[in-house]
Amino acid sequence: MVRGWKLVIDSVDARRQAEFWAAALGYQVEDQTSLIQGLRAAGQLPAEAVVEHDGRLAFRGFAAVRHPDDPFDEASDVGLGRRLLFQEVPERKTVKNRLHVDVHGEAGQLAETVASLRELGATWVREENHGPAGHWHVLLDPEGNEFCAS
Repeated sequence: MVRGWKLVIDSVDARRQAEFWAAALGYQVEDQTSLIQGLRAAGQLPAEAVVEHDGRLAFRGFAAVRHPDDPFDEASDVGLGRRLLFQEVPERKTVKNRLHVDVHGEAGQLAETVASLRELGATWVREENHGPAGHWHVLLDPEGNEFCAS
């Protein structure tokens, strides 16, 4: 049996993280404006649970990105395929990730991939070259979460 999934990532600023990862992966930031408007109209969502960002309504403390080619619910814009959900937590990251994203660029374009990620706000940490086992760069997203580019 194949199951759907989403990766949930703790963050300090969910919207900023969603925007970074959407740009880094070529994903789309989900727009829950219609869903929120419907919940508000039905009296099911208090005003303090919502924020506005770039003309869109969003759930306070949450933001998600989805693969542009995957299916999604048209009423809510929630992705039904490859998806990252960022949830705000009060504490900052303190130790190395136990799980990380590997970003794969075009073949032979590692330097360009790393440069574009750095332009988006990633911080370069180190290069790893293990010959036939692989060659990649370790970077940090805007909140210090490790990820690799290969």
